[in-house]
Amino acid sequence: MPEKSTYNILMYSHDTYGLGHIRRTMAIASQLRGPHINILILTGSPIVGRFAFPEQVDFVRIPGMIKKTNEEYFPLSIKIDPKHALNIRKNIITATAKTFQPDLFIVDKEPSGLKKEVLPTLRWMRQHMPETRTILGLRDVMDSAETIRKDWKKKGVYDILEKLYKEIWVYGIRDFYDPIKEYLIPETIGHKMHFTGYIPRKAPGSKAKHQLRKEHGLNKDDKLVVVTAGGGGDGYPLMETFLAMLESEMSPPPYKSVMITGPFMPRKQRMEIFDRGKRLGVKTYRFYRQMEKIQAAADLVISMGGYNTICEILSQRTDSLNIPRETPREEQLIRAQIFNNQNLVDYIPLPSISPQALKRKILSLLENPETYQDAIAKFSLTGMDSMCSRIQAFRHENFRNDV
Repeated sequence: MPEKSTYNILMYSHDTYGLGHIRRTMAIASQLRGPHINILILTGSPIVGRFAFPEQVDFVRIPGMIKKTNEEYFPLSIKIDPKHALNIRKNIITATAKTFQPDLFIVDKEPSGLKKEVLPTLRWMRQHMPETRTILGLRDVMDSAETIRKDWKKKGVYDILEKLYKEIWVYGIRDFYDPIKEYLIPETIGHKMHFTGYIPRKAPGSKAKHQLRKEHGLNKDDKLVVVTAGGGGDGYPLMETFLAMLESEMSPPPYKSVMITGPFMPRKQRMEIFDRGKRLGVKTYRFYRQMEKIQAAADLVISMGGYNTICEILSQRTDSLNIPRETPREEQLIRAQIFNNQNLVDYIPLPSISPQALKRKILSLLENPETYQDAIAKFSLTGMDSMCSRIQAFRHENFRNDV
């Protein structure tokens, strides 16, 4: 049955800290695009321009904000009053939605947006574009159940979910972690929730992996350990411990290392990591454009275990070791425990990390890669298939309503 000739998707990326939100949004956009589908991303990410945007995907840059505390945000670059910066963001978001006229509006993570900046757009759509499907996209784990319950009750989130969103997509598996149960989601909201499964990333072929390993001077039998801190804003303890472990060795380790600090690691910390890494013969990068390729080429990836990093690594079928942070949110720790229970990753709690503990884990995982490989090989990341199916159903329903 024929469908409407064009379909507009507007995406809002909650991106005040790190790389996670914009990387997830970009991954979804790159795979949802198709013939006659236009995708426009609203983002305040200062590095959005570094990503390669595929055809029919574009972005609108709103002023970036940086999180100082759970309730305080300040302009990232321009020196104006935070309220003025937020008003600019709010007006751009609303004007873009009114002009773009989306068939689908996907809001990432924060139901009301940063400091409630998406609420005016959601309310306008409800009144003037009731046919637009408003979707909230949630990662598998937001934070501890107690924290989310208190926060959502305080901010009136349950009411927002019920009145302003037509569906809620959970980018996870309900049997792994059930937010309906954990966050006390009422039945009136629970029926809107669709568990998509985890969001896959593109997997490079063996030729691309071989070429990347060659570029890094790796022979066929060489082992490669990649250490990544995501955005890097709080990644120094992980990086520092890894370097301290290498510095404590009397002889070179039985593997090569690549470290990616992330673009948001403070400059002083980043330069220290670069200097120490250079003395040890470790290749260091601030930002790596082809994360999927370096992860696929690795024998082991060490990370903090953010949602997107986990999805990227599992898409490449690579073993991983997580060092999850426990503040200001427990999300990474909870995820590490969940995936460890499924035999998909190994982890060390951040308070227990030391050069000695890190060395033992790395050597164990490199010497016995099969410990997790069987479960990883069987694990399916179904997120994009689920979302594409939903969109096809929406377009089919829209056509039926138009004829």
